[in-house]
Amino acid sequence: MPRSIHLLIVDPQNDFCDLPDAYLPRDPLTGLAVQPALPVAGAHADMLRLASFIDATAHALTSITVTLDSHHRLDIAHPTFWRADNDESVAPFTPITAAQVRAGEFVPRHDDDLPRTLSYLDELEARGRYTLMAWPVHCEIGTWGHNVHADVRAAYGRWEEERQFIVRKVPKGANPWTEHYSALMAEVPDPDDPRSQLNRSLLDALDRADLILVAGEAGSHCVKATVEHLAEHLPGGNLSRIVVLTDCMSPVAGFAPAQAAFLQRMRDLGVQERTSTDMARALA
Repeated sequence: MPRSIHLLIVDPQNDFCDLPDAYLPRDPLTGLAVQPALPVAGAHADMLRLASFIDATAHALTSITVTLDSHHRLDIAHPTFWRADNDESVAPFTPITAAQVRAGEFVPRHDDDLPRTLSYLDELEARGRYTLMAWPVHCEIGTWGHNVHADVRAAYGRWEEERQFIVRKVPKGANPWTEHYSALMAEVPDPDDPRSQLNRSLLDALDRADLILVAGEAGSHCVKATVEHLAEHLPGGNLSRIVVLTDCMSPVAGFAPAQAAFLQRMRDLGVQERTSTDMARALA
């Protein structure tokens, strides 16, 4: 059995989970159930499997890191930043390109933000990884949606008490000028913001592990970007020690092909894929 096993859980947060009613709190201001902002179909079941996996392998896990998507309400990837050319609001799930902004189809709500916005979009598109998406406001810092799924939080809490280790929490996404899918680096790092640049501390911690297990949401975006950056930047190489727990992640609706293509690329690089059940048996 490997000496050091590091479980990396990417964004296991309420806003990304298709939670049943029993998991939804009441808003004290409206009396209505609080709904996840960006639920991924299958994520709740993913998190239940992940919680069971943590309990089953607690004796073997030497480190756990949880990343937390952490946004402000005003963010270049939220509709709150944008307006359409008819002065109307921009609907969630609207992709926005630099060409559309230059044509005036979409513009920042603050006119002074236009130059920096175009600079960002040009650089994002040049990198060829993503088109900017105006996602629903999600994982807003300080909200219920920003919190970790209850079962996962309880499971890693038990691990902390049993093993007397602390789960490392890594926030990402607080810079409102760049998307930050990956746990390791923003899509367009801001030279004035170390939080958006390559997280060498996390990278080094992962590199010390003999086995790096990866789970979380969503497989088409934040898990994908994280594992891609891990494969690119892991100092010690040997990508076969990275294991993606395929039944503890799901894609955003409409992005299943992106997840499938990502997994194939990682397989080609030597990254392993296992189900949580198979991995738990291997670590028993």
